Parts: sequence; structure tokens; C-alpha cells
Amino acid sequence: MSDAMVLLVEDEKEVRLSYTQALDLAGFAVRAFAGAEGVLDLVGYAFPGVVVSDIRLGGMDGMTLLSRVRAIDPDIPVVLVTGHSDTPLAVSAMREGAYDFIEKPCPPRLLAEVVSRALDRRRLVLENRRLRTLADGRRDSIEARLQGRTPAMVDLRYRIRALADADADVFVVGETGTGKEVVARALHDIGARAARPFVVVDCAALPTGLAESELFGHEAGAVSGAARARFGRFEQAHGGTVLLDEVAQLPSELQARLARVIEDRTVTRVGSHSPVPVDLRFVATGRGDPQQEVAAGRLRADLFYRLNVVTLRVPTLAERREDVPLLFLQLVSEAFARLGREEVAVPPSVLVDVANRPWPGNVRELRNAAERYVLGLGFAGLAETREAGASGRRLAERVADYERSLIAGALATSGGSLKAVYEQLGISRKTLYEKMQKFGLDKRDFGEDEAGEEGGAPDA
Repeated sequence: MSDAMVLLVEDEKEVRLSYTQALDLAGFAVRAFAGAEGVLDLVGYAFPGVVVSDIRLGGMDGMTLLSRVRAIDPDIPVVLVTGHSDTPLAVSAMREGAYDFIEKPCPPRLLAEVVSRALDRRRLVLENRRLRTLADGRRDSIEARLQGRTPAMVDLRYRIRALADADADVFVVGETGTGKEVVARALHDIGARAARPFVVVDCAALPTGLAESELFGHEAGAVSGAARARFGRFEQAHGGTVLLDEVAQLPSELQARLARVIEDRTVTRVGSHSPVPVDLRFVATGRGDPQQEVAAGRLRADLFYRLNVVTLRVPTLAERREDVPLLFLQLVSEAFARLGREEVAVPPSVLVDVANRPWPGNVRELRNAAERYVLGLGFAGLAETREAGASGRRLAERVADYERSLIAGALATSGGSLKAVYEQLGISRKTLYEKMQKFGLDKRDFGEDEAGEEGGAPDA
């Protein structure tokens, strides 16, 4: 964010000069004001900076400036500078949406650190907004994120759209690599909270001993080395969505506190007895059946029933095999673009090979395979997995799977043109129709509608 700007408001000339010099030496572009009025002309929805203001000012004070800035764009970070006697007022202002506050006298290093974090936050907000408005919106649409034309994926996208604007908490269930976080982000990004924070909590990776402070925040002096009060993840996400990734991995005592947060929509920081209201939507994920996790004692029943207003299940690739060739083609195309390589066509034989593999790692494993393919590394290392998935199955089943994937691959590369498929495979049009009916394949799922294929009955 090369045009990032710090708008500094301080009515004492010497202090204003000192802060300006400190921020300038730290590498920030600064515009200083003796009063708050001039700042409002420079902030807007696309403003790429941060406002730093003293609370006590002649004319418009810092609290009023905070309110006016938030009315323009609530995601512009406003840092308040306060004397010791104004600290309770500053804490109240943070509850009203201020990004942070600093007590006078303010050490230059601390001022620079707070401003740097605020600018990082603003940068992320603007980048998220930019991504949501790319081109005609198709590249960031739910169809682009969750591709597939099988009934399971069509139903999943329908349910996400239906839930996106609701405030209902959601439990997303699916095996490793199926795209649970993608579902959670889609719920947030196409819903009413899209302009607000999306905060991910990796429940399995929270640092031991610091997890409570990380989630709920703390007051100054409440934990070792805590010289200042600190927002937790839930307060940081105020107005937006919290993703609780693998929620059953949280310790039981934290699950109990989390259940209370979800019930009351309030957070009590470590070292405080005053609950802070939070406006949040919770989306939790798990790899297994949540009820089995409850039965096994890994997930508290009270937490599960508070989170489980709605359950979304993300299907595995094994449950939507028809999607695999098209999905692989899309992932290869993305890999070519990401790696800066000229795109080339994927031959049908590769798609047949891809369609026949079990892909226990689901979309994540398929994406890695697409990248290896683009890098010219083939599918080395997957042969053992493929054989293991095929062992123990009847020959007829394996032949049928191969035949089905061969036709699906040809349909994918031809864009659904049946003429191209039966000519490529060397079979009659009637035989192709019969096999497509047998395997549940529809040309419309591969890009061709009814008007795009020659009419008439199949060959006798």
C-alpha cells in the first residue's frame, strides 16, 4: 500500500511535531492537523490509511471524530491518544469501534508499532474488497470457489446461498482436504457480513497457556508481560465471522467458555469481570461426525448444540467422481497462471488416469497433483495409492469405472460435444447414449446444452 497515509490530529504544536517526526523516521507518510475538521475531507471508502487523534481537542474532539470517520467507513482504523485521566474514556471508545489507544507520553517506537498494525489491518480490508469486485464477479463467485455439477455440489452451493445472509451459526463437516474453510469463507463473503472481519481460529494450533488470552483478550497485567490491554480474536472479529477450525481440538475448559460466548454473545477478558458485547457469526468445522465426537468426549455437548444450528456436509471426491476431470482441468489452468507458464491442453489419457485415482486427500491432493503436472513431474508417488484403492474390487467394477471415467474425460475435453466423443472413442452414437445413460452422465454437465448438439434419434 504505497500510498498509505497517517492522518495525525494533535492541537499542541510541539507534540504534533514530535509525533510527525517519529512516524516519518519510521517510514510512514504523515499529514498533520491542529484540528479534526480537515481530516474528514480526506477519508473515504477507499482511503488507504489510518487516523491518529488526541481525544482532547479544541472544536471537534477525538470521540466525535471517531464517530464521523466510522460513519464514512467503519473499517478505517482510528487510534486515539489519551492522557492518563482519559483512559476509561478511551476504553469506552474502543468498544465503540476505535482500533486502539495510546497513553501519553507516547514512546515513538510504540506509536510506530500501533500504526504499522493498523495499516496492515486496513491493507487486508481493502484487498478483500478488491477481490470481491474483480471483473464481473465470476472469478470470486461461489461457483468458482466450489466447482462441480454433481447433485451433491449443486445442493451445497444452494444451501450456502440460502444461509449466507442469515446469522445462524453453522457446523461444516467434511474429510481432510474437501474444502471446509472454503465453504466457511463463502458463507461470509457472499453474505451481509462480507465487509466485516473474517477471523480464523486454528483450534489445534493455539499456543498452550496462551489460548485463553488469545481468544478472549486480557487486561493490562492480567498475564505475564502484558503491559497493555489486548483484544482477543473474538473482539477483533466484531461484526464479522469467526471460523473455529477443528473446534473439537480445544481443551474442554475453553470449550465451556466458548459455549458461554456463543450463548450470550459477550466476551470477558482475562483479568476482567466486565463482559463486552460482540456481534459475531460462528462457523465451526470438524472432520468427523460431531455427534460421535461428543460421544467420544472430545466435543462438549453444550458447545455442539449451540453451534449446530445448521450442518453443512462437504462431499469427498469419491462421492462426486463425475466432477474430478473438470475440477482437475480447472486446477491445472490455475496452476499454469500461478506459475507463469503458457497453458497447454491436457490429453484425455491424463484425465482418465486422474478420474481412476481414489484421491483420499480430496481437493487438496488433487490441487497438488495439478501443480506437479504443470511442473512436468507427472503423478509420481501416487501409484501405490491407486493400486491400494483398486485392490479387492471385482474386475467388472474396475472395468466399469475405467469405461465411465474414459467417457467423462472425453466429454470434458470436448466441452460436451457427443459427436467429438463417439468419433474419438470409435463407437457408435447409439452405444455412447446407452453408456452415458448407464453411468449417469449428462452432456450438459460438461458445457454443451441441448441446442448445441445435432438433433435426431440415436443410430439404430
